[in-house]
Amino acid sequence: MGFRTIEELCAELDEKRASALAGGGEESIAKQKSKGKGTARERIAQLLDPGTFVELDEFVTHRCDNFGLEDRKPLGDGVVAGWGMIDGRKVFVYSQDFTVFGGSLGEKHADKICKVMDMAMQTGCPVIGINDSGGARIQEGTDALNGYGKIFRRNTMASGVIPQFSVIMGPTAGGAVYSPALTDYIFMVDGESIMHITGPEVIRAVTGEAVTSEELGGAETHNTITGDAHFCAKDEAECFAQIRKVLSYLPLNNLDDAPFKPTNDSPERADITLREIVPVNPNKGYDVHEVLKLVLDDGEFTEVQAGFAKNIVIGYGRIGGRSVGIVANNADVMAGCLDINASDKASRFVRHCDAFNLPIVTFVDVPGYLPGKDQEYGGIIRKGAKLLYAYSEASVPLISVIMRKAYGGAYLAMSSKSLGADFVLAWPQAEIAVMGAEGAASVVFKKEIEAADDPSAKRLEKIDEYRAEFANPYKAAERGYVDRVIMPEETRKALCQALGVIESKRESRPAKKHGVIPH
Repeated sequence: MGFRTIEELCAELDEKRASALAGGGEESIAKQKSKGKGTARERIAQLLDPGTFVELDEFVTHRCDNFGLEDRKPLGDGVVAGWGMIDGRKVFVYSQDFTVFGGSLGEKHADKICKVMDMAMQTGCPVIGINDSGGARIQEGTDALNGYGKIFRRNTMASGVIPQFSVIMGPTAGGAVYSPALTDYIFMVDGESIMHITGPEVIRAVTGEAVTSEELGGAETHNTITGDAHFCAKDEAECFAQIRKVLSYLPLNNLDDAPFKPTNDSPERADITLREIVPVNPNKGYDVHEVLKLVLDDGEFTEVQAGFAKNIVIGYGRIGGRSVGIVANNADVMAGCLDINASDKASRFVRHCDAFNLPIVTFVDVPGYLPGKDQEYGGIIRKGAKLLYAYSEASVPLISVIMRKAYGGAYLAMSSKSLGADFVLAWPQAEIAVMGAEGAASVVFKKEIEAADDPSAKRLEKIDEYRAEFANPYKAAERGYVDRVIMPEETRKALCQALGVIESKRESRPAKKHGVIPH
């Protein structure tokens, strides 16, 4: 018996590598590309720094011996997994291969995903999953379902420990949607990404409703109606650029610090335009994005969930080179009122920033909670309480800027001193009160107004009186609820100063397993 030569052994390895690279074969790859979609490996190459990807388990195969699969055992089992670099920082990644069994998840496919998730946790690195799958591999039955369960549990254990991104680049249906839902962010591509629990056919059969997959679970639906997704891109290249951008603000894990980005934008920069953007008249709207551009480093703001609950704005920016999370009421939409969706959106983002050590800067201009039967029946009490809970729970530096209106319970919910804000800054036109001057005067001076010869004139008089006495930041400043009253153009400098003094903030909290957040 002779031994094979090293050349023969290496040639065999080359053949196996070629087989793994071939995925589902030329025909399947051509079909994938005809839809404008990249292959699993092309997507990883686009996402990571060039030449940094190291693949694991490329020769893994399934062990199912039923329904003809015993004769079809493609190497890799429909998912490409490993690690690489983004901007020189290590990340773990997996990318489902739709050309192999439609990217369906079986036992070994799931094991590959679990392995990179475990390694990400052990090494304290983000994990990015590129989803393009027909769902559970039916031929593998409960082994496939068990695979999903193992992934779900790992998603939960990793939550708040390492950043987890889900990239939807094809169909994601049934139980497969719950892994993305458990991660920090879901990225979708318009016209390509689909997420839903039950498909159009099932819905038509059960309810008689006619709906397309795109209408039911496309990128626009989830970015504007359901709020299930956080980013929408026009194509795969833009999607990967979004991922790299968001990751640039975040630490690798919850024990790390976010990257510092030096800037030539002076902390002393004072833009007088801020006086013009926010009208003194509390009934006039404006776009809060214009405020953020003039305050943040180089005018750069990366918005999260830009198409959903537009009455509140969330996202990332930098102040003096430091990454910060931004929460801001947007007076241009619903007058900046808090409602069910805005409360959900903001509270989750506050908890995300708190988990990853990002200071939170809150720009306040809120007239209250949105009134209406739909809001009350929809659970605004419990949803609104989530925002109170999130800010109260947060232990990162909290800075608030009250630009104009700050009324009632909504004022409290927007990172007030009462909930633990470290610094509260207020502009001269800030109105901090139980309600607006019009409503307050009608209640406080009701008898005087009714007894007057000209009730309308008396009411206007009392509104002006109330506004002069209470609709300003100075009453709150007298009580210590506002730390500093500043000129609008001093906002950037004041934020830089505040962040500099509290960046080393440490808090001790009562020992407990975990709180019970309002649902």
